[in-house]
Amino acid sequence: MTREEFEELVAEALDRIPPELTRLMDNVAVFVEDEPPTEDPELLGLYEGTPLTDRGEWYAGVLPDRITIYRNPTLRICETREDVVEETEITVVHEIAHHFGIDDERLHALGYG
Repeated sequence: MTREEFEELVAEALDRIPPELTRLMDNVAVFVEDEPPTEDPELLGLYEGTPLTDRGEWYAGVLPDRITIYRNPTLRICETREDVVEETEITVVHEIAHHFGIDDERLHALGYG
């Protein structure tokens, strides 16, 4: 799968997030990279920033939170295009959930681990 096709899958996954939630997302940007950091080569996605639940009056003038979805690890664990679509959607939801302050334990319990 090409980078462009994968980026389109990420965009489609973002489009499936309910508008009620996307309206609440604040100061966050989503990126696609081919490979994760070398210290975690199997990482599918990463949220870097301050979750909405941790922001206070001090939160102003900061760079956007960053959600990165990693293409190659996703392609390595998926056997079919349908698997890639499903895994990409799960990863996008998982990382957006971190933006809302939901931790990994809760996400795993909800099936987004």
